[in-house]
Amino acid sequence: MFHTITQEYDSKQQHYAELLMQAQGLLHGEHDMIANAANFSALIFNSLPKLNWAGFYLFDGRELVVGPFQGKPACVRIGLGAGVCGTAAQTRQTQVVADVNAFAGHIACDAASLSEIVVPLIKEDGSLLGVWDCDSFVTERFDEEDRHGMEALCACFLGSLERRPAMINDVSRSI
Repeated sequence: MFHTITQEYDSKQQHYAELLMQAQGLLHGEHDMIANAANFSALIFNSLPKLNWAGFYLFDGRELVVGPFQGKPACVRIGLGAGVCGTAAQTRQTQVVADVNAFAGHIACDAASLSEIVVPLIKEDGSLLGVWDCDSFVTERFDEEDRHGMEALCACFLGSLERRPAMINDVSRSI
């Protein structure tokens, strides 16, 4: 049985390092994308403070389609370049948005969401798998430490889909 560790951390970096080890353990040996995406979403949503949505949008070849997530019901389809998720997918760059109301073209799936971080998920062959999206009910929830931590977690998730998952030491160097 898997148990999340809930404790106080001296820094976000320490929290993300611990969360990365938990994610590696949770995903170890399983290569099914839906199973891993569901567990990954639950782990992050229940481990990081001040989140009201955490989940995946998967690229179907034309647009992003909602995948496994934790939180309230979400927008089902998002076009490339639309909103924060579509922008991350199109540019293939992590988007850290301190105030979604200041982001031109923001898509308000949940009016309670005030800040957001979206990490594009790029497969080894360079193709787009989708995006990892976290929303918060407070402004300025996400910063550069969150960017590094989320990118490392997403690398762990992507590694779990391969037959040879990324090792903790390989991924933790990017935190």
